Amino acid sequence: MMEFIKEPWPWHISGVLIAGVMILLFFFGKSFGFSSNFRTICAMCGGGKQCKFFDFDWKAQRWNLMFLVGAVIGGFIASTWMSNGEGVAISQATIADLQILGIDKPDGLQPSELFSWNTLTTGSGWIILVVGGFLVGFGARYAGGCTSGHAICNWVFYRRSVYIICHSPLDSRIIP
Repeated sequence: MMEFIKEPWPWHISGVLIAGVMILLFFFGKSFGFSSNFRTICAMCGGGKQCKFFDFDWKAQRWNLMFLVGAVIGGFIASTWMSNGEGVAISQATIADLQILGIDKPDGLQPSELFSWNTLTTGSGWIILVVGGFLVGFGARYAGGCTSGHAICNWVFYRRSVYIICHSPLDSRIIP
């Protein structure tokens, strides 16, 4: 059983599990979203005194905070005790693209040239962190959630905005 858990799962098993969680959330009148936890944490820390956006009943979102905590703990357990030790499987074309940028094939989950404590101590590492964080945060706020939350929740309702929000990053990579 442990070997089954350690191996990558097929998309159709993961998809059924995600769909099951979404059905339960809809049944209980909840909406999935990780990016909304940042708003909840700011409200919990007293941000509502400074900004109206954070002035809401954050206690109603405790379930989502528990989901966030569970995801962090689950990720730690999976990477520490349930990993098979192999690096991430990526295509040769991606490896060639990374090498053009001066990034070696990752030994683990991420390339150490981008994700390491040494990179964080460089000027370019901080610029990437700050600018990337701002763009992701601004984009998630402007869109009313991150792309994963939009993709999982809104495709169910066939909303037109989800196709624009979720396909734009993909299309920018596919279309030369």
